[in-house]
Amino acid sequence: MLHPQARALIDLLQERGVPAMHTLTPDGSRRLYRDRRHVVQPDPPEVAQVQSLQATGPHGAIPLRLYRPLPGGRAAASKLPVLIYFHGGGWVIGDLDTHDTLCRELANGAGIAVVSVDYRMGPEHRFPAAVDDSIAATRWVHAHAGELGLDAQRIAVGGDSAGGNLAAVVSIAFRDGGGVPLAYQLLIYPSTDMRRVAPSHTRNGQGYLLTSDTIAYFQGHYLADPALELDTRASPLLHPDLRNLPPALVLTAGYDPLRDEGIDYAQRLSLAGNRATHIGFERQIHGFILMGRVIDEANDAVAICAALLRRALVA
Repeated sequence: MLHPQARALIDLLQERGVPAMHTLTPDGSRRLYRDRRHVVQPDPPEVAQVQSLQATGPHGAIPLRLYRPLPGGRAAASKLPVLIYFHGGGWVIGDLDTHDTLCRELANGAGIAVVSVDYRMGPEHRFPAAVDDSIAATRWVHAHAGELGLDAQRIAVGGDSAGGNLAAVVSIAFRDGGGVPLAYQLLIYPSTDMRRVAPSHTRNGQGYLLTSDTIAYFQGHYLADPALELDTRASPLLHPDLRNLPPALVLTAGYDPLRDEGIDYAQRLSLAGNRATHIGFERQIHGFILMGRVIDEANDAVAICAALLRRALVA
């Protein structure tokens, strides 16, 4: 049932001898991930404006990138809803550039602003530095929304993989701490349980780009102590109370080690009384939403995310 385009990509990477992430240094993995985008990602679409910003946080400055969508019929003077986006990459790799195309696509597709967050990563900055930066960046965007032409009452958080984990954790943090009213959470194949006990970790642990070895490599660089797997800021699925959280889209991939914990999180959100939608691309692999140049369903997934963001924030 693996999609033929996903199979072709996996075979191509094997034929070219592309090394597995866990066999490289963090810097080597970052270069490989950054370079791979030219092979698998679509060309970045034009947007109305891209602006570099800098938030302040407990660990220092946090680089941000603000995207404004192409005009779509809304008054130019109106304040835009905004998605604060946390990139994927196992809390070790990824940056503003690796997710530039996706952020542009979401901005144009949803008719909203997107702020991409360059949070601190391991092993240089271990847990909870990424969480701290993500919370601080969200708070900063809310505080400066007026001067940036953004609507402080229509803020969503989102991310893919590790970024989906951070978006879920930020949503819980602001429910408990107040101060920032979040309207939506976009969780794209999120990591929600660091214990790696869901059946999909065994079933999909080898052969589909993201492997059990690579997940262990990422977590080892992120968590200073394995005991931190039980911290709900690392494993939001373990949080005892998931009530009163923003509406959510949880998107999963069938051949992803993280598949089952994503579905479990969506179910926990629903059981707790939240509005949560789960959409599974059962023939796809982890990371596919960034691969629209070579996997057609990636573009469909982006369109779905944009449509639900538009419905939640604009309609």
